[in-house]
Amino acid sequence: MILIAGLGNPGEEHRLTRHNIGFLIIDKFAEALDRKKDYHKFNSSIVESSYNGKKLLLIKPLTFMNNSGNAVASVYNLFKDEIDSILVISDDIDIKLGEIRFKVNGGTGGHKGLESIVRRLVNVDFDRLRFGVSRPPGRKNASDYVLEEFKRNEISEAEVSIQRAADAVKDYIVNGIEYCMNKYN
Repeated sequence: MILIAGLGNPGEEHRLTRHNIGFLIIDKFAEALDRKKDYHKFNSSIVESSYNGKKLLLIKPLTFMNNSGNAVASVYNLFKDEIDSILVISDDIDIKLGEIRFKVNGGTGGHKGLESIVRRLVNVDFDRLRFGVSRPPGRKNASDYVLEEFKRNEISEAEVSIQRAADAVKDYIVNGIEYCMNKYN
């Protein structure tokens, strides 16, 4: 089974913000799946499904970004004997808007959601799909910037890139992280 966690913040007021890109990609990817189960548990929205013969557990932690690790660890602990790999999808201000990068393990780059997951899982042994949201303009605070919605002139580019990221998740499931790093990075 593959655990795929898309990071974001719950609530309608956060739905289309840069920080919610993980939720948006999970939702776009889930559109193409036949859902077997769809429920809320462990402060997460969870979908159990499959793709290309592989069992999937898609989660959107509803604990707010900085506490994402609580939800991810709870779900992981319940299914840990079945989970072969973990993919965490998050925003990244150090990558140009719409570009995606896959990464094996490693640091968090200061991302509070990833830091929370590392703390709660007590390791960094999970794959990452980082979605670029670009740096804040001028001297704008990064924390405030990621909580803003995409600007009107960015929306169409973001939508195309979200679909591309959902397709990249399919590649990850079928071909693995090395393939995806070579194709998308």
